[in-house]
Amino acid sequence: MTGPATPRRRGRPARTDADSGPGARERILAAARTEFAERGYDKTSVRGIAKAAGVDPALVHHYFGTKDEVFAAAIEVSFEPALVIPAVLGEGTEGIGERLARYFIGVWENPATRAPLLAIIRSALTHEAAAKVLRGFVLRRLLERVAADLKVPDPKFRAELAASHMIGIAILRYVIKVEPLASADPEDIVAMVAPTLQRYLTQD
Repeated sequence: MTGPATPRRRGRPARTDADSGPGARERILAAARTEFAERGYDKTSVRGIAKAAGVDPALVHHYFGTKDEVFAAAIEVSFEPALVIPAVLGEGTEGIGERLARYFIGVWENPATRAPLLAIIRSALTHEAAAKVLRGFVLRRLLERVAADLKVPDPKFRAELAASHMIGIAILRYVIKVEPLASADPEDIVAMVAPTLQRYLTQD
């Protein structure tokens, strides 16, 4: 005769080797970028990201919280602002327009970062939650950091103008693919755009 069955414990399932092994967070981020790129914001779920990463959904929540926060982290991986902003700003205001334009175009020209960025832009254009995440990221993590180092009137407004210029180029070149912009040489785009960004960010 056996004793009473042990009650099933509720809560988070036990971690597997895949959950607790090294690189679990990186695998989740990589899976999130792929899922958002292939499915868009609406059709991507935390459960789907977890399945693609080979982890329990609870681990996704553990590292990132909500789907919005996973989305924001996927954006950050693409832009790597912590590394980029010092490089863009660190040499002073001279040439900042060219450095910013070259960095932004470079991100879009790189196939490894273009696909998730396409999904991010498309999602933001059609889904308010995705747009809110993108706005929050762009404002908090990029524009405010750029504006903080600008010694001009209305620095945040100027940074927003610069961002609107670059995002407009991204939509026309990479999303809608309007010619001749879509097939223009990236260096030609940088040369044309850099003076405008320089004016936005530095001239009184």
